[in-house]
Amino acid sequence: MTPPIHEMTDRAREVFRIVVESYLDTGQPVGSRTLSKISGLNLSPASIRNVMQDLEEFGLLAAPHTSAGRMPTESGLRLFVDGMMQSHEPSPEERAAIEGGARGGDGPVETAIANTTAVLSGLSACAGLVLVPKREPRLRQVGFVPLSHDKALAVLVGEDGSVENRVIDLPPGLPAFALEQAANYLSATLAGRTLSEARAALAQQIARERAALDVAARDLVERGLAVWSEDGDSRPVLIVRGQARLLDTSAAEDLDRVRQLLDELEDKEEIARLLDSAREGDAARIFIGSENKLFALSGSSVIAKPVRALDGRVVGVVGVIGPTRLNYARVVPMVDLTAATLSRLLS
Repeated sequence: MTPPIHEMTDRAREVFRIVVESYLDTGQPVGSRTLSKISGLNLSPASIRNVMQDLEEFGLLAAPHTSAGRMPTESGLRLFVDGMMQSHEPSPEERAAIEGGARGGDGPVETAIANTTAVLSGLSACAGLVLVPKREPRLRQVGFVPLSHDKALAVLVGEDGSVENRVIDLPPGLPAFALEQAANYLSATLAGRTLSEARAALAQQIARERAALDVAARDLVERGLAVWSEDGDSRPVLIVRGQARLLDTSAAEDLDRVRQLLDELEDKEEIARLLDSAREGDAARIFIGSENKLFALSGSSVIAKPVRALDGRVVGVVGVIGPTRLNYARVVPMVDLTAATLSRLLS
């Protein structure tokens, strides 16, 4: 059974800390001879081997090969992260890069979110993940393009420059002029509103009989607005950036794990569910290896934190995924900073 940190001797804690930090830094198992040369430890290789043997019996360390030294197990990493890790605040350069990603131009907010996630991916050498609600653009123009006698393409242009297309069913017997009439009405009357605002305004105008539309065009307008609104906030946007970061120089030693991880990253629905489970609480959540079934096969770790609006509402989740050999002390504060940056962007 894994002992709590406070039940370990000072000697065991120090050896354990050095083994974990060395492994996270190099990715290689650590031997007793290497540890004996570290300044301040003041232990012989034989004493260190005895301590490491005890730590292995506790399930905190493991030896991948008989003479290869020791490396932390998932239980060991969990104990280290929860009880011993000393976080390192992002440097001024890292802070400027993350905050600069959110100021990436005047385009759609999803672009700024993607840019920020890409920066986090680059700094952490992991894949960056962010789950945010689909934001409704404010309308600038709406058009309808006939496709056949019973279908048309509804085209929505937002004030932020975004363009979305949806195929809609046309009412039977719709006159040709109704498409143009409906598009002109929407563009002139509902411009500057979000989709939900446009639907509410349309309902009020129809109720007051102020909508200058015949029945066919009115039906078309309602269909055009409904086809976007029904998958608005209910369908979150998952953005994944930096998968190529997982193919670093150390990946050649463990290609099977990396291939498995890349396959797992294709399961967007499961990733969204994982990130959604990190919505509770204020601190970043850390999933190590098999603690999460999605990435159990690849032995990967996920660090995720909720993104909160100024009023405290959770408006998304941001995180990274990489090998269990992450520099947790450095990456966790980066995720914290990215969450704070996106909070301001999404508020």
